Amino acid sequence: MFTGIVEELGTVVERDGGRVRIGCHTVLDDIKLGASVAVNGCCLTATSWGDDWWECEASAETLARTSLDELVSGDRVNLERPVRMIDRLGGHLVQGHVDGVGEIIEGVPDLRVDCDPALMRYVVVKGSVTVDGVSLTVVDTLADGFTIAVIPHTAEVTTLGIKGPGDLVNLEVDITAKYVERLLHWKVS
Repeated sequence: MFTGIVEELGTVVERDGGRVRIGCHTVLDDIKLGASVAVNGCCLTATSWGDDWWECEASAETLARTSLDELVSGDRVNLERPVRMIDRLGGHLVQGHVDGVGEIIEGVPDLRVDCDPALMRYVVVKGSVTVDGVSLTVVDTLADGFTIAVIPHTAEVTTLGIKGPGDLVNLEVDITAKYVERLLHWKVS
């Protein structure tokens, strides 16, 4: 479980299929084999690391359902370690399980992201949505997307400040909305 508060901007050092090496420092503080780290909002597992890098393996399923397959050496990525039970929850509960890929139509500060209209039933004004692992508050909903007011600090410390129109982003909607929908439509056979 994550909070959507990005801890560090990492850099893709190299990529070979699903294997990705990411240069960084902060997320290495307490890394161990099998540890989860969110990369642009995707929960990935640490398989090896050094003094200033760590590696993970993204499955074919993950590559097909996220924007991670677009990563190349030199790309910046948002990194976050999982929340600990003693930490403050500064964003919202984020699983790191991407629900879809969106496209930036307008960059920060008035971010507009278009996405599959089927995801929009989970997006509400003043509700939370995760864009590339960043917990954000929705300003407005559209038939095929939503808008976010991104403050300068968030633009500076995340990839949202360097991405622009046409760039793909990973989206995770609020898990509570998905559970409520499931409960309301549950049928016992």
